Amino acid sequence: MPPLEQTWLPFIYLYLVGGLFFLSGMIVIKRTGGINLEKRRHRYWWWVMIFGFFYFVIIHAALTLAALYL
Repeated sequence: MPPLEQTWLPFIYLYLVGGLFFLSGMIVIKRTGGINLEKRRHRYWWWVMIFGFFYFVIIHAALTLAALYL
């Protein structure tokens, strides 16, 4: 099995740094009033963005696991 530095470290770095950029973007959108969470449509897209981020994290982790163990 490949070492941690070649498999999980890039994954952790990608989603930790990318997650910080994503989180900061979401905070900027909220603070500048770019989204109004009282509106149903805005709430929908807010949750689509959050779900989409975690969806890609889970899919990427699953495919990495499959590549390592199958």
